[in-house]
Amino acid sequence: MSEEQLSAGHKALIINLDPTKYGTFAEIGAGQEVARHFFVAGGAAGTIAKSISAYDMQFSDAIYGKARRYVSRERLVQMMEHEYGLLEERLTESRGTEATFFAFGNTVAALNYKKTNECHGWMGIRFQLRPGSAPHDVILHVRMLDRDNSLQQEAIGFFGVNLIYGAFHFRDDPDAFIRSLADSVGHDRIAVDMIEFNGPELENVDNRILSLKLVEAGLTEAVMFDRNGHVEQPAETLYKKSCLIERGSLRPLTKVNVDMLEKAQAQFVKREDVDSDHVKVFMELTLSTLGSEGKIDHADFLARIDCINACGYDVLVSNLFEYYKLSAFLRRNVNKPIGLVMGLNNLADILKEKYYAKLEGGILEALGILFKDNIKIYAYPIENENFERYRKQIGVGDNVEADAAEDGLIDIDNLLVADNLRNLYKYVRENGFLESIKDCDRANMGLFSRDIFEKVQARSPGWEEFLPPCVAKLIEEKNFWRAST
Repeated sequence: MSEEQLSAGHKALIINLDPTKYGTFAEIGAGQEVARHFFVAGGAAGTIAKSISAYDMQFSDAIYGKARRYVSRERLVQMMEHEYGLLEERLTESRGTEATFFAFGNTVAALNYKKTNECHGWMGIRFQLRPGSAPHDVILHVRMLDRDNSLQQEAIGFFGVNLIYGAFHFRDDPDAFIRSLADSVGHDRIAVDMIEFNGPELENVDNRILSLKLVEAGLTEAVMFDRNGHVEQPAETLYKKSCLIERGSLRPLTKVNVDMLEKAQAQFVKREDVDSDHVKVFMELTLSTLGSEGKIDHADFLARIDCINACGYDVLVSNLFEYYKLSAFLRRNVNKPIGLVMGLNNLADILKEKYYAKLEGGILEALGILFKDNIKIYAYPIENENFERYRKQIGVGDNVEADAAEDGLIDIDNLLVADNLRNLYKYVRENGFLESIKDCDRANMGLFSRDIFEKVQARSPGWEEFLPPCVAKLIEEKNFWRAST
């Protein structure tokens, strides 16, 4: 039997029979399902120093200190720090030369009686690699997808065992680690939208790549990184914020990308229902833009992230190809106004009915989901010449026509859609779901991303002129995308 196929019980038994592993289990919410697997497996006396569930808030605060939210990363870290500290304080003298200590923790909000709450939790392990060595952390955030409390508890138990086993056995193999997380659970019961490795001997693990692998493996729809490249948990990052997002290949980020987002932001923050002090602005990459033939170039991925971060933007990476799926994801995490920023060519692409063939309501259902709950598209005009080029090269807007204005620009008002969609488009436009981005920099509007990338690869004279200075500088410093000679 391969390690990827081991049951939770078998994994727990392997750890229990390892005389070097000794630690504590601290679980709040969803029972003590992780610890239970180790007790049931046999040999737990050699592994478990203590199991605790400080379920009452007053007890929890008395043990771990105050926290702003009880189901949070903050509380999880408090739990791991406290329990690991006790292990070192009380057992170093008697066991410290032979045992590698660990403290596993989770704080979980499982399904309530009325089935109305968000079902999620934080889970992590602090552990030594060798007796007496400095500790390392693996932390992740999960969403439980079962609609039954007992099933959620069961899934948490399996997942926790997989995390502990993976930390001990797969920490140097990210692919195996990610695969093993879903053992005995599957991909439709728990989603993992944030994961982070920390510690002096885990510095070779790039948490951005690890997060990307979560999306590739189907364990989550999307992951986020802040402007410093650090992993973020989407719901926590977007909590009580309006958000503005621009999707693109961003290979690399160009002046037109920045102009689109800046001009859209200037209009977005003027809305009466938007608090300009609480707006999250970020860019998005989809898996479909990150690779060819189903393979993703991780170096290319990191280069795109670095360039976006260099301009001060956070990044979302998703498998949400259709915009209506992106809209649904954002609404699950945001209860404030949402703005989607795109070029007019992308708006035209949204009107392709073939994308919605699997939906019972077709394009009507898709647009209903897309524009639900205060979501608006901010569309960047396009020069007629460029629009025609998009159509010829990549088939964008093959169901629309354009009647360019005197200035040669196509915007939401002179985009002519197919006859069968014309009234639908008119409804969407006249009810305020679409807004043209104003005051665009015409000098940037003729930029075609594929042309720019070819210039960057070849380092053609003047390639830097098409990019924000911070991006051009970074590309030169790190030698991104230079074609082999």
